[in-house]
Amino acid sequence: MNGNSKSKLHGLWALTNRELKKWYKAPVVFFLTTFQPVIWMGLLGKSMNIGALIPDIPGMDSGTILQQTIGTSDYFSFMAVGMIAFTAIFTTMFSGMSVVWDRRLGFLNKALSTPVSRSVIILSKVLSATLRSIFQASIIIVVAIAFGLKFGANFNPLNILGVFAIMFLVCVGLSSLFISITIRSTRIETPMAVMNLINLPMMFASNAFFPINFMPDWLQTIAKFNPLTYTTDAVRQLLIFSTDYAQLALDFAYVGIFAVIVATIGIVLSWRFLSK
Repeated sequence: MNGNSKSKLHGLWALTNRELKKWYKAPVVFFLTTFQPVIWMGLLGKSMNIGALIPDIPGMDSGTILQQTIGTSDYFSFMAVGMIAFTAIFTTMFSGMSVVWDRRLGFLNKALSTPVSRSVIILSKVLSATLRSIFQASIIIVVAIAFGLKFGANFNPLNILGVFAIMFLVCVGLSSLFISITIRSTRIETPMAVMNLINLPMMFASNAFFPINFMPDWLQTIAKFNPLTYTTDAVRQLLIFSTDYAQLALDFAYVGIFAVIVATIGIVLSWRFLSK
């Protein structure tokens, strides 16, 4: 590895570590951002006891009906996996806001004055958001198990690595997306408005909480282009469904292509628009 590559890696790690320190060295922020998805999962997952709403019919109980409808006999397990996608979008959306704060506080000027390239500055924010999301996903899985998560028949502990891999890809894509949208902004209101416009529509126009085949046709079309749909499906394939490896490969391919394209756009925009 030549000196230039070492310098880039050192700069990437230094900036990423700075972003992470702002998170784990602020106890209140660390606690709230880590356990907010857990609270949502506990309240929403346990209050929406859909199985109790389905009456048993001769020869078929509610668990069997749910199995045929959503792929698992337990709606909590179905929804808990969706909370992992929830974590991805709500963590990565702050990447764009971080760029605005650094510009307003003067840190961005200092970073741009160093030999570190502009693309490294952007990648550090992407990487820090990705690492936070993976950590939070781990917490969600552990708590979901305590709450009664039901794994699929062919679940293997190694499947957790697959969950981390798909989380890495989608978080790279989503972080790059939010940064690309707000990279020229100097007002904190802009990324906040973007987040409010994108996050919940993106979440509910996916299969995070409900199967897309029960949605209106126009919403199904949107959901089929939504990377969160493929992320959530991949995690369900790995954790709670009987794994369809062809579908799993499609999920990884779609999210991987999304991540590469949007990250490339983010890097190109960083060279063009990231300035003091």
